[in-house]
Amino acid sequence: MNLNLDGKCVLITGGSKGIGLACAVAFAHEGARVAICSRSQANLDAALHTIPSATGFAADLIDADAAATMVAQVEARLGPIDILVNSAGAAKRTPPDDLTPAHWRAAMDAKYFSYINVIDPVVKLMAARGRGVIINVIGAGGKIASPVHLAGGAANAALMLATAGLATAYAPRGLRVIGLNPGLTETDRVNEGLASDARLAGITTDEARTRGIARIPLGRMASPEDIANAVTFLASDRASYITGVNISMDGASHPIVV
Repeated sequence: MNLNLDGKCVLITGGSKGIGLACAVAFAHEGARVAICSRSQANLDAALHTIPSATGFAADLIDADAAATMVAQVEARLGPIDILVNSAGAAKRTPPDDLTPAHWRAAMDAKYFSYINVIDPVVKLMAARGRGVIINVIGAGGKIASPVHLAGGAANAALMLATAGLATAYAPRGLRVIGLNPGLTETDRVNEGLASDARLAGITTDEARTRGIARIPLGRMASPEDIANAVTFLASDRASYITGVNISMDGASHPIVV
């Protein structure tokens, strides 16, 4: 399917690893001009070996000024941003008895504000131009409470509401804003989460992984490429009437009606 993304300027936060990197590869294959952002220059350098056509920008997106500067640098280098994919940031998983207010605040910084600090300047630039798509890769933890992911799940839930609200506010100005909530996906981040689940349950990480997969009716975790395929479609004009929704993509793990 031709998604007509050739020449589009796409900014992907968290684009050096996991789902973000898979999205960057997918958009590059569609002919888009791709910018990836990461806190780690080393991770950026490694990713750019995989996608030589992409451009990398190092920034700590928890810092609003650094995020705004990065957005300005992308537009100065590649032109107006047509598509923003947020896939950066992850809150540390913490057993409930170990949670403190500092953990909750850190989770909001790591997941919520690392998205909002980029969305804020980009959505205003897009609105002024009368076009643009923002896709927030969030996570099922915002709908399904996990004992070791309460703080991060709360940040995810806040992002889902922000996604729906921004879509409503900016639809009259030609923007679409969509949330995508992957379930278990073959990434380092999910492996870290499984290790936390295993410690809490007193089992091995392999056992936690086996239990997790057993709860997925499709019988496997998603690959990063599975998520990237959905992201590229949602970013394209083929999905021009999809906005204001948070789409679950968990292999039917939680068959709920919303």
